[in-house]
Amino acid sequence: MRAGSYLSRRRLRPVTSGQDGFTLVELLVVLAIIALIAGLAAPQVLRYLGSARSDAAQAQIRNIESALELFYIDNLRRPTNEEGLAVLNEPTPELQARWNGPYLKNAGSLKDPWGNPYIYRVTDSGVEIISYGRDAKAGGTGEDRDISNR
Repeated sequence: MRAGSYLSRRRLRPVTSGQDGFTLVELLVVLAIIALIAGLAAPQVLRYLGSARSDAAQAQIRNIESALELFYIDNLRRPTNEEGLAVLNEPTPELQARWNGPYLKNAGSLKDPWGNPYIYRVTDSGVEIISYGRDAKAGGTGEDRDISNR
């Protein structure tokens, strides 16, 4: 092996000037900018998420109402308070002859966007479907407000 070939191979390697990476200051500046943007954007995103859940609950209530109308057309009555929404998925023995469902899949275990079951009540003025919102209590404002078909 010749001595010159060793030197020529050594020269083919790239020469670094010490400027290859980011400095700690540069990384901290980038992280500070990202944190600032996240701090400004996060409240807006959370506000939209809350209104999206309320809108989703309203849409689900409308779907339940449509399923109840189909149930009424076939069975000539609305589900009782005891039967609840579960009868939209599985008929009771007395409904076997006229039942043409399922009208709404998984209706008995249907949950609002906050994970709480919908409240179904038959009143003198009709049927009421309620989601109590994020707090799962009657009343409230904002994301805690009640959402119903009335």
